Amino acid sequence: MRKVELLAPAGDLERLKIAFTYGADAVYIGGEIFGMRSAAKNFTKEDMQEGVNFAHEREKQVFVTVNIIPRNAELEQLQKYLIELEEIGVDAVIVSDPGVFTIVKQTIPNMEIHISTQASTTNSGAANFWYNQGAKRVVMARELSFKEIKELRDNTPADMDIEAFVHGAMCMSYSGKCVISNYTTGRDANRGACAQSCRWKYTLVKEETPGNYEPVIEGIDASFFFNSKDLCMIKYIPEIFESGITSLKIEGRMKTAYYVATTVRAYRMAIDEYYKDPDNWKFNPIWLEELKKGSHRDYSTGFFFDRPDSNAHNYKSASYIRNYDFVGIVKGHEEETGLVIVEQRNRMFVNDKIEIIGPFKETMHATILEMYNEEGEPIKSAPHARQVVKMKLDIEVGKDYILRKPIASITTV
Repeated sequence: MRKVELLAPAGDLERLKIAFTYGADAVYIGGEIFGMRSAAKNFTKEDMQEGVNFAHEREKQVFVTVNIIPRNAELEQLQKYLIELEEIGVDAVIVSDPGVFTIVKQTIPNMEIHISTQASTTNSGAANFWYNQGAKRVVMARELSFKEIKELRDNTPADMDIEAFVHGAMCMSYSGKCVISNYTTGRDANRGACAQSCRWKYTLVKEETPGNYEPVIEGIDASFFFNSKDLCMIKYIPEIFESGITSLKIEGRMKTAYYVATTVRAYRMAIDEYYKDPDNWKFNPIWLEELKKGSHRDYSTGFFFDRPDSNAHNYKSASYIRNYDFVGIVKGHEEETGLVIVEQRNRMFVNDKIEIIGPFKETMHATILEMYNEEGEPIKSAPHARQVVKMKLDIEVGKDYILRKPIASITTV
């Protein structure tokens, strides 16, 4: 069976390693320049080198975003940056601008090029154009249905990869081409600095007569009328395979290591189950429940089945749904005592009932029986950010396992 790629976001080196540990086949990252997520930590040259080495040791791949729409002055430093990427050994660059594409071909002609979703590829003619220019992969515009992707697949070379977003935040603007952020804050969405102005609260009215304003959308509170629901396609793995998509992309380079682990783990389980018996694959509700234990908005299927209607937006709130706290990540074990060494991410207490997830493992339940600080002194809680603690659990866990616990009420970002 044709293998599909599970492609994960990585905003920094920790998230890159977590993505691969939990089952990603490749990650996409941004350097300190030319990427579309300037607010993410992103990768220094040294971190990028370490990340690429980590990936290649595991026969995985790293793709680097070079997908902003640059100004003339920025092109002067582009060639030097591209040469650095080639020296580091990245596997591909992701571009959207034809000028950047041309410079990549001239500067590092052997580098694999992927065409970003920002290029709005919606038809086989455009996909074939990029392929004939030398692109290996085209990332579909998010506005395509399964039917349209299948038609594109049937009319493009078989060795051209087709990548599509299957999970994560959706932009209300066509292929991300938005100027609202630039207008409202001076932060350019097409240069990596989007303020997500579409998530803000607005009042949408029309002037019926001078000074007389009426709601445009009747019957609902539409204060967040730009606010798209998140995309989630984990129920539709067979349709993804049948459409000809070769890379399943998860959105979220600014999301946490917990989000990366949770999302990659769920899709890895769903894909692997499909490989076992495609004809009898059944959606397991546990996979969706796992996704919902990460920070998310309400889910939709985007454009995959039809053009979204009003149900694809959440008009009442732009807040994330968060039912679980990521409380810690296992860093190893203390040799003398066997205690688990954990780096804290949210407050936790002795006697807490927690859940633990690990790569390619079922969700486990545990109790924190004892906890000690780095000096070995007993403590009742771990309240300090990134505090390293040693603890005794009632189950065995491995490195990079993640500790989480339910929270009493839904909170927002």
